[in-house]
Amino acid sequence: MCGIIARIGQGEAADTLLTGLENLEYRGYDSAGIAVQNGSGVKVHKCSGEVSELKSQLDGQPHGNLGIGHTRWSTHGPPTDENAHPHTDTVGDVAVVHNGVIDNYDELKADLQAKGHEFESDTDTEVIPHLITEYLDDVDDTEAAVRQAVDTLEGSYAIAAIVDGEERVYAARKGSPLVLGLDDEEWFLASDVPAFLDHTDEVIYLEDGDLVTLEPNAYWITDLEGQPVDREVDTVDWDPEDAGKGEYDHYMLKEIHNQPTALSNTIEGRVEDGDVAFEDLPAGTFADIETVQFVACGTSYHAAMYGAQLLREAGLRTEVIRASEYESTTGPVDENTLVVAVTQSGETADTLDAVRTATDRGARSLAVTNVVGSTISREADDAVYIRAGPEVGVAATKTYSSQAVTLSLLTQRIAADVPETTPAADRDAMLAELQHLPEYVEQVLESTRAETLAEETLDSDSYFFIGNGLGHSVALEGALKFKEITYEHAEGFASGQLKHGPLALVTEASPIFAVVTGDGDEKTKTNAIEAQSRGAPIVAVGPEEHALVDVADEHLSVPATHPVWAGLLANVQLQLVSYHAAELLDRPIDKPRNLAKSVTVE
Repeated sequence: MCGIIARIGQGEAADTLLTGLENLEYRGYDSAGIAVQNGSGVKVHKCSGEVSELKSQLDGQPHGNLGIGHTRWSTHGPPTDENAHPHTDTVGDVAVVHNGVIDNYDELKADLQAKGHEFESDTDTEVIPHLITEYLDDVDDTEAAVRQAVDTLEGSYAIAAIVDGEERVYAARKGSPLVLGLDDEEWFLASDVPAFLDHTDEVIYLEDGDLVTLEPNAYWITDLEGQPVDREVDTVDWDPEDAGKGEYDHYMLKEIHNQPTALSNTIEGRVEDGDVAFEDLPAGTFADIETVQFVACGTSYHAAMYGAQLLREAGLRTEVIRASEYESTTGPVDENTLVVAVTQSGETADTLDAVRTATDRGARSLAVTNVVGSTISREADDAVYIRAGPEVGVAATKTYSSQAVTLSLLTQRIAADVPETTPAADRDAMLAELQHLPEYVEQVLESTRAETLAEETLDSDSYFFIGNGLGHSVALEGALKFKEITYEHAEGFASGQLKHGPLALVTEASPIFAVVTGDGDEKTKTNAIEAQSRGAPIVAVGPEEHALVDVADEHLSVPATHPVWAGLLANVQLQLVSYHAAELLDRPIDKPRNLAKSVTVE
């Protein structure tokens, strides 16, 4: 979850490290720090708080052509100056930054303390520089010492380390992402590409068990036995401007407004002559599939619900499982089971574990992700990319829309292969309307009343979101987005669930956002009326001609379209309501408390 940056090459490192950390703050912003090595010692600067606080505390930039940096999302120990990374050994000659969790750190720390090592923090990370120092006393070779140190660790890690007097950066990964960036005059390491995208688009996605050593003019990768490893150099097709805020006040608002472009990229080339086509999934790919399991977390889970609903309607046995619960709740799995793993980053620890469990049980796997070269794309049998471009705001927006569309198309592709399925009667109309979805989103953005609705409902006690069918997953996503960035109480329900308990919470100070799609809205209408009779204001979100047109107190309208896509247009309205409410409440919209963009620890 934390953000790592390292740099070595010509010129000063500090500015690049600080900029890289700013680009990675979506991965954590509890504390930040850098360490720079210039031949006269390792200089560490760190503090609790955001990267801006670190920058303000630096009295001139620390000098040196190589260094490491870190922005933290706390796991072990609170966000204090002492717990901020980088961490060093007792004398300060070795500095380390780390993303992940070291499961055996208690045991390692006790052993090191018995040997005279002194610790200053509550973190699991601090054992790593001490281990490197301990092994250096035995082998007198830093690369070998780093190799021994990481081989001792149990758990997950992406690590970058520097050592006093050495013009090298050492790094390793297991279970946490780490990317090597290659430029003419400098090398980079980072948790994610946006950290160095202004400098280079040439990358190597390191894999578990890789150990990389960087020098100013060379790098090499080995495994934990010291044997050379070759890794392919990829070119990232993201525009550096996509990772910036541009004219917008927040990344989230920019990414909401970027959805027409993202959806155009998602759709491009995937509907041909009325058929759904994925380049790497030829006809017959899914002919032997009898059961489909979607696994995902958070927003990706809601997108998975969207796809699963369509696949069930086609007649295929389908379930959606929270990835963190997969091992304990999944039903029978065999070679006729397809596990579809949905993860924006491709590095979500729970989703990766679910895929590995399913693979061990004989299932086939397919990843739906945004990041080429991510761990999930390498480990799954097949991968489909949502093509949304970089998303920096912690609260997912355009990636949800692109995931839902990709999964909707994927379900049609799967159903076409499985003999027992029944294609949707209006499939041609659905695919034809999909081509207009980007322009419909643009219309929503241009005509929305979301800011007015956010202001009118700002003093509410609670916010409830309901929907039926495809509208259910949109309601859940709307509630999640609202609570993530406003910190107000919000809950989402299937429409019929409202009267089975949650109605006890409904008052005149709890607006109901009712998602309508033009299909199966009667249950939503019935439950909205029941809530309205208890004094709750009803906000209908959907096409203007819908079941709630004569019932709702307020209306956030979307263009008339096929019911499959109406829910995604309603979602854009709910994203905007959440954004404007959070802005009125003066919340840190791009950096909601306690949350990080990519959850790479369990």
